[in-house]
Amino acid sequence: MYNPAGRANYEPNSWKDGGPRADAEGGFTTYPEAIEGEKRKVRTELFADHYSQARQFYQSQTEVEQGHIADALIFELSKCEVLDIRKRVVAHLPNIDTDLAQTVSDGLGFDEMPEPDAPRRDMVEGLKPSDALSILKNGPDSFKGRKLGILVTDGIDGGLLASLQQAVKDVGGMVEIIAPTIGGIKTSDGKSVSADQKIDGGPSVLYDAVAVMAPADGVKKLATMHPAKGFAADAFAHAKFIALTGEAEKLFHAAGVDDFDEGVFRLEGKDDCADFIEACGKMRFWQRG
Repeated sequence: MYNPAGRANYEPNSWKDGGPRADAEGGFTTYPEAIEGEKRKVRTELFADHYSQARQFYQSQTEVEQGHIADALIFELSKCEVLDIRKRVVAHLPNIDTDLAQTVSDGLGFDEMPEPDAPRRDMVEGLKPSDALSILKNGPDSFKGRKLGILVTDGIDGGLLASLQQAVKDVGGMVEIIAPTIGGIKTSDGKSVSADQKIDGGPSVLYDAVAVMAPADGVKKLATMHPAKGFAADAFAHAKFIALTGEAEKLFHAAGVDDFDEGVFRLEGKDDCADFIEACGKMRFWQRG
């Protein structure tokens, strides 16, 4: 037993040089031992059905999840260097869903849809979509075990910060404080708040939801910092729930985000903090996507 070297260590493959090939003489064969008839190594006919379960799975997803599947296929196939291989993969997709196939074909820049691959056998009828196959349809309803990243600057309302931290703690979540420096910040009443992350090392991708707490001068400072603008832009692009205080929305404007939605919350008091964390239990504001 050995692993063949080369770009393709599987069969079938379309590489001319290298790669494994079945050996009819020296390869594995099943000894036809006579018992009552012959003992053979065979597969049931259903092994030839490559699409029924894939079609059921795809049709069971939400529109958001279907979009993610299409994006993933486009991304992965864009890394494939051989056009013919990209086309052969896409040729399987019409048997799963025609819209999926067209989306991937367009995303890869094909002039026309490849000729669909002919199924080896008829697909199973009656496989209905199942909510159990969808992650979003079975998503969490609490922020428990999740992490909120709070980007802060000097001069914030310390009481409001404490209320937000407590709201997260009440549901079993976690908080990290991100600041322009690891030394932390001082609140409007002069109290020190230590930082868990410097903004350069605490991007919003590390958190399940984010908040930006900054007065006008703090926002002005953040707007000159590329990591801070990236923090805001990525949080919005990734459909995360966002909480803002003061003039923090100007950081998002500086990052190219002008139109806010219902996934963006204004924090002015303790009740606003609780409402924000309750919404965060849905994990993402998918309507933004």
